[in-house]
Amino acid sequence: MFRRRNKQKSIERATEYASCKDFQQIFTEDIVGLHRLAFLLTADHAKAEQCFVAGLEDSIHGNPVFRQWARSWSKRAIIRSAIKAIAPVPTHGVLPETADAQWQNGDDVEIIAAVVAGWEPFERFVFVMAVLEGYGLRECAALLACPVPDVIVAKSWAMQRLAGQSAPEIVSPKAEYVRRSQGFARAQVA
Repeated sequence: MFRRRNKQKSIERATEYASCKDFQQIFTEDIVGLHRLAFLLTADHAKAEQCFVAGLEDSIHGNPVFRQWARSWSKRAIIRSAIKAIAPVPTHGVLPETADAQWQNGDDVEIIAAVVAGWEPFERFVFVMAVLEGYGLRECAALLACPVPDVIVAKSWAMQRLAGQSAPEIVSPKAEYVRRSQGFARAQVA
């Protein structure tokens, strides 16, 4: 009696988790979108293919995940493999100067992909993760192993670039905090 219930519960639990076949189906159905994600992160077709394959392998052989989360887990696996391949680091206040995009059609995915591919790796990763994939700033910082203020600066730079504005000198949030606290200290002394 007890064995039957336990066996039935274990079968139910096994069907809740994504299987190898589920991940293969996801990667087959979303091959274009997942490859585009890998390309936007790496800006190189050969590295994008490697990240795509590594993401599939990590999804299949990695930790078990609920079937409902399998699609987002697949994207996360590609992002993690791209981080390993590229190792993006913050530019620490020195933001690259790039030519503003000449937008002929704002909805054209290929134009946006070409513009984003020309950015520095860290800014590209932050844009793809935070804006396109909807990751939170803290989650981006954790995956990229950097402080949250660096992610904030990179995201604002990317958004300004896409808006067609030239990126003004962006002061890092840490520098702004130090400057304000010094002004506050001077005001107390006077």
